Amino acid sequence: MYGLWKPRVLGAWRVPASGPVIMAVNHSNAIDGPMLMGTAPRPVHFLIKKEAFVGPLDPFLLGIGQLKVDRTTVDRTAITGALGVLKNGGVLGIFPEGTRGEGDFASLRAGLAYFAVRSGAPIVPVAVLGSTQRRGRLIRGLPPLRSKIDVVFGEAFEAGDDSAGGSPGTAGRGTRKALDDATVRIQERLTAHLENAKRLTGR
Repeated sequence: MYGLWKPRVLGAWRVPASGPVIMAVNHSNAIDGPMLMGTAPRPVHFLIKKEAFVGPLDPFLLGIGQLKVDRTTVDRTAITGALGVLKNGGVLGIFPEGTRGEGDFASLRAGLAYFAVRSGAPIVPVAVLGSTQRRGRLIRGLPPLRSKIDVVFGEAFEAGDDSAGGSPGTAGRGTRKALDDATVRIQERLTAHLENAKRLTGR
């Protein structure tokens, strides 16, 4: 990442030095995940769509601890693997919006809340800014080489209590409401961080 672009990393000291952490990242470009992996102060394990695990990328992604997920179903293997990362005190990276979009945290899926509430791990919001600029691109879909990309880490926060526990796919009414409430709280914090990051970087 540092060889191809010019990342400017802000607030990395806010990431807890040890213990389970969930990094919630906005997602507007294919480079967002790799950029975070290359600049975060701790190794990050992402849930990545299984379609990306093709050819030589398959052993490479698995070798660096990335998690394969089938987005067409409730992938219990991926869920167990992600919870295992947190149980072992690792860092789980999640795109809360589920897929690439505007990168504004406007529409969050329940996955982030589930992992945060189930594990009790704090969430660190991360804003990747500048990856969507189009002028000067040599490779379609990627930001111009040697362009500046800001990676801004926010304050860690708790999503809620563990009253929404339970097995994957067995949530009752109480669990669903707890996850819905946690999702609302998370979205407010992520949106506020993104706005602050834009002000801080002038993006």
